[in-house]
Amino acid sequence: MAAPGYIILGIVAGVISGLVGIGGGVIIVPALIFLFGMSQQTAQGTTIAMLVLPVGALAALVYYRQGYVDIPAAGLIALGFVAGSIGGAKLAVTLPTAVLEKGFGVMLVLIGLKLIIGR
Repeated sequence: MAAPGYIILGIVAGVISGLVGIGGGVIIVPALIFLFGMSQQTAQGTTIAMLVLPVGALAALVYYRQGYVDIPAAGLIALGFVAGSIGGAKLAVTLPTAVLEKGFGVMLVLIGLKLIIGR
């Protein structure tokens, strides 16, 4: 069952988000595609439902009506994301600015390379 994987993804994305200040979707969308085999649309819809449901409720509804939202996955990832983002934020405030800047840059480069190279 994918439930433990979704929770772990939420924790990891939350830590990274809290640590380097990037949106969880930058981590979660590619992970859902590459690790969980979701389509781009389902990964985007699931992430919107998970991450910004109060803000992105209408966008998530559009994806949902087209069958592109995995509600159980969104809920489980959100659980892990809450815990992970708190831990990442607590770690981030203890690290030197230069370390955070370099970490942020490395994350962006790695994500960019993965998107350019493809699956």
